[in-house]
Amino acid sequence: MSEKSVRIANFSGYLGDRFTALDEALAGDPVDVLVGDYLAEITMAAVSAGFTSDPKALGDFFAKYFLDQIRPHLRTIEERGIRVVVNAGAFNPAGLAEAVRAEIDTAGAHLTVAHIDGDDLLDSLDELRDTGHLFGHLDTGEPFTGQAETPLAANAYLGGWGITTALAAGADIVICGRVTDASLVLGPAAWWHGWDLDSWNELAGAVVAGHVIECGAQAVGGNFAGFTSLPRFLTPGFPIAEIAGDGSSVITKHSTDEGTVTVDTVTAQLVYEIQGPRYLNPDVTVHLDTVQLEQLGQNRVRVHSVVGSPPPPTTKVSIFTPGGYRIAINTYLTGLDIDAKFDLLVAQLEDLAEDTELDDLAVSRLGQTVSDPQNQDAATVCVRIAATAAIREPLFHLQRSFNALGLSSFPGYMGGDSSGPKPIIEYWPGLLPQWAIHHRVVFANGDQKTIAPPAKTQQFTGQPVHAEPGIYEPGLTEQAPLGRIAFARSGDKGGNSNVGIWTNDPRAWPWLRALLSTERLTEFLPEAANAGALRHEFPHLRAVHFVLPGLLGRGGSSNLRLDSIGKAVSEYIRARVVNIPVELL
Repeated sequence: MSEKSVRIANFSGYLGDRFTALDEALAGDPVDVLVGDYLAEITMAAVSAGFTSDPKALGDFFAKYFLDQIRPHLRTIEERGIRVVVNAGAFNPAGLAEAVRAEIDTAGAHLTVAHIDGDDLLDSLDELRDTGHLFGHLDTGEPFTGQAETPLAANAYLGGWGITTALAAGADIVICGRVTDASLVLGPAAWWHGWDLDSWNELAGAVVAGHVIECGAQAVGGNFAGFTSLPRFLTPGFPIAEIAGDGSSVITKHSTDEGTVTVDTVTAQLVYEIQGPRYLNPDVTVHLDTVQLEQLGQNRVRVHSVVGSPPPPTTKVSIFTPGGYRIAINTYLTGLDIDAKFDLLVAQLEDLAEDTELDDLAVSRLGQTVSDPQNQDAATVCVRIAATAAIREPLFHLQRSFNALGLSSFPGYMGGDSSGPKPIIEYWPGLLPQWAIHHRVVFANGDQKTIAPPAKTQQFTGQPVHAEPGIYEPGLTEQAPLGRIAFARSGDKGGNSNVGIWTNDPRAWPWLRALLSTERLTEFLPEAANAGALRHEFPHLRAVHFVLPGLLGRGGSSNLRLDSIGKAVSEYIRARVVNIPVELL
């Protein structure tokens, strides 16, 4: 056990994140562990889509991107004694581990590589179902029926103790498949500090630190709603979590990199892609409503007072199945009579689609023109035509029929830009008992060590229920966008979107809390009303949080929304005009 804080630096938030990030991290401030996250749910779906013609080949996939990133740095990693933990193994962590070992040999370095196994359940899915495991949907409890098609992938979310075990046995590089994002940080922190399996508060603190830094540059100002209030940067750096033995942490960044770490940039990540105050991890349940933040100095935010409790007896299994095909076509309307032009186009498209085998057709107008435009772009709006079908041919037919409108539609018709048809990959977040998963560490010599399921668990009975706010009398008000005094961040969890809205002004919290009732949220976002928005409060963060079930269908690749993974829901809500107390403005 070390009394010194472990410095864990992130260098990847998704597959395709900035290629030079590992170069930058090694050129930056000293760290003990480097972690890279490559496996967003939308990434797993996209990768699966690429293998629909040969699903068996999917099992050979790993992120060669990481291999190219680490290749030039193997000697440096050895010389500095840095440990590296990534989930770039994707569907083939053993294959990536072997590829890294080959690069190590070529470089003449002396590094040990282990990999984590057991998350891939595809070959055992039928057997598990035959023995009574229903893979009940995380939100609805509905059993997984297997759909009409054979699943492409089924991966369980593993915890961090396999990583801990690998590091304790001397591994310098640990290659994972589908572990939870925060496990990449929890595993090294537990190894460094020698925590026990039931060190709930410490483990919860590490999960929070992992959740903050897992998305890379977002924690240092990337994608931040208040970016105009920060010093301008073009290439924000990547975050570092300094995790102490008690589980508290300091979030910071490399001193030479661009970007800013503040209470608000950390809050933005805390409320991102969560399902409520209870954050479930295979190793611990985190009580996010206990998290407190403190600005210690420039680019240093302390995260403390995190409470943890035993994990649930189940873990999530991401199951991906083929769901047909989709197409998107963008066209443009210019000048006068925009409403009439749009109505004509919609009527023509609906007529064209009437005798086809389309499952769904959505036509959306994006933006608006200005009065007396000074250039043609200012007089133009985009129209997005999106459709789905069980097979490709109806979508090709729609595309050909749209192109045939060239001389018989609205004035100014300029054709369109098409994307597709592309495979739809549907996402099913099922639940499986942790004891049914064979979580293993596989070492370079072939030896394996099994990671036991948690000895103590606690049944999850649902998120805390918070009463709707009472009436707040604000006095004199002025109409202004909500974003004048509130920040927000939103994202996806399967078919759900979430949005967290907060203020950094203590005076504004009573008003914001009262404003953001469930009824008001569904006024802002009517399409969320039927799904039953779920509301939570985080008083320490001065935040109101909503889960919007089913807003994204069955995952980002399967819905027709322009904002298919919910990342812009927050910015739309901040743009809504409300009556704000003058004293706050």
